[in-house]
Amino acid sequence: QLQLVESGGDLVQPGGSLRLSCAASGRTLDYYAIGWFRQAPGKEREGVSCISSDGSTTNYADSVKGRFTISRDNAKNTVYLQMNSLKPEDTAIYYCAAEIAATNWHSLRYIEYDYWGQGTQVTVSS
Repeated sequence: QLQLVESGGDLVQPGGSLRLSCAASGRTLDYYAIGWFRQAPGKEREGVSCISSDGSTTNYADSVKGRFTISRDNAKNTVYLQMNSLKPEDTAIYYCAAEIAATNWHSLRYIEYDYWGQGTQVTVSS
């Protein structure tokens, strides 16, 4: 069974940076597309970024384009989300999710993913 664990969430000032990690165990991530999602209090879960299993294709929500970068290291069974120029509206619990998929598939729709981590809190505040 695939298990995902997020880490790297923290309290950061506006304009700051964080790198989130999504570490997998139980199975290799080689065949899984990965998505990062976030959910703020009182709001629906939204897709932030996603990456195909081979890392060749990525996608970003408009709200984070140019500020966030998704990457993966299949040798370490880990996916990363580098977040720069953070804004207060980025405050949320961030989740990673995995779905076994064709090489170039990825999606920002959370219902497409079967495996989820427990989340990590990101707070952007002065």
